[in-house]
Amino acid sequence: MTPLFFVINSIMATTTALQRQPDKLDYASPTQFRFLINQLPKVEFFTVAASVPAVNLGEAVFPTPFRQVPIAGDELTFESFNITFIVDEFLENYITMYDWLVGHGFPRTRQEFKTFRDETSVTEVKSERSGIAGGKSIGDRPMTSDSTLTILSNKNNPIVEVRFRDMYPVSLGALSYDQGASDVDYIRVDASFSYQSFSIHTLR
Repeated sequence: MTPLFFVINSIMATTTALQRQPDKLDYASPTQFRFLINQLPKVEFFTVAASVPAVNLGEAVFPTPFRQVPIAGDELTFESFNITFIVDEFLENYITMYDWLVGHGFPRTRQEFKTFRDETSVTEVKSERSGIAGGKSIGDRPMTSDSTLTILSNKNNPIVEVRFRDMYPVSLGALSYDQGASDVDYIRVDASFSYQSFSIHTLR
């Protein structure tokens, strides 16, 4: 082998190693985020914890005489989106969340669904369709809401957005009061949401 051959190989190996090195060495901070949800403007300000949901890809099994061979599936399963928020003194953010759940479940009368859809909901109506009786109905769009979880840099600049489509609540935690508490620990409530899907966008 000629020395030139070793020199060229050395240069190629060095270039490949440099290309594999990350150009950003900062770690992701768990406190740098901002949550925005159109339906709950009084909740987003008090949100203190949120998590990007897990995503699972199902799998099929191909039988053979020797062992079961796993094969990648073709359906994604998105887990629930969970947040924790501090309840304000007048329970306004808790009540707006509660009203949204009641609108979906209408536990007393079916009118509760219509009232939330037509009056209480703050989700923007994108389109209208004709009703059966000849009038106009706004459809079910106000029952869901788009939302965004923005990841911030260590300088509080937005760098990544996780955008959720057609989100709706599925659970709301309890309000716990205790006169025996020694310190004032403001009430925090957990809430879970389902949604159609989410996408991740880098802001550059």
